[in-house]
Amino acid sequence: MKKKILVNGKTSRFCKYLIKEMDSKITTFVNKKDFNILNYKLVNKYLKNNKITHLIHIAGLSRPMSIHDEDIEKSINLNIIGTANIVKACIKNKVKLIYFSTSYVYPGSKGNYSEYDDLNPINNYAWSKLGGEASVKMYKNSLILRLCVTDYPFVHKSAISGAFSSFVYNKLVAKVIPYLLDEKGVLNIGGKKREIFKFAKKFSDKKIKKIPLSKVKNFPKDSSINIKKFLKIIKKNKLKKIIL
Repeated sequence: MKKKILVNGKTSRFCKYLIKEMDSKITTFVNKKDFNILNYKLVNKYLKNNKITHLIHIAGLSRPMSIHDEDIEKSINLNIIGTANIVKACIKNKVKLIYFSTSYVYPGSKGNYSEYDDLNPINNYAWSKLGGEASVKMYKNSLILRLCVTDYPFVHKSAISGAFSSFVYNKLVAKVIPYLLDEKGVLNIGGKKREIFKFAKKFSDKKIKKIPLSKVKNFPKDSSINIKKFLKIIKKNKLKKIIL
């Protein structure tokens, strides 16, 4: 069967790069107006009428992270209930689902988390993404991507020191997505373990201000991830210049 791919969250920063990487002949990008994830009937109708085979679910609420504390209801609606609507519609229409989650679902204390490690988020943003994961995990024809990505180029004027992560640029990750359409289960996506401040300093074209971890509320000390599975996929498909 020929693939017919739908990507929601068209106006997101990530989609800006993904549009350049996906086959335009078989891929459609939609925004909230055409594909409102809070409207199950609309989502179900769209998948059915357009004979979608793959749905890449990017739409949701992410930044600023503080919004998930300030407006918990909005966070739940978009990241948990909206994702559950997506899953139900995919089940009904037998659509392969790829869900964009976050590496922050891990506890963030010891680092080097594999896809099989226990989950225990430190902030509401990650809890909302894990809430979405719960429904996706129940549907076996799915792939959960636990992403550790940041904007390209590094857009912030400051970065946290004393905290470690596995950041990779969204621009580079977008190149891998077309090769993940038939993968299932859970996949960590990120780069090498680095202190966040050092990453920002190395890959930014401007002077970066250092912020001590002690000054940041509910932020993991070491959320770095194990990317062995990701590296195997990169090698298998002969992709280059993905990991910084």
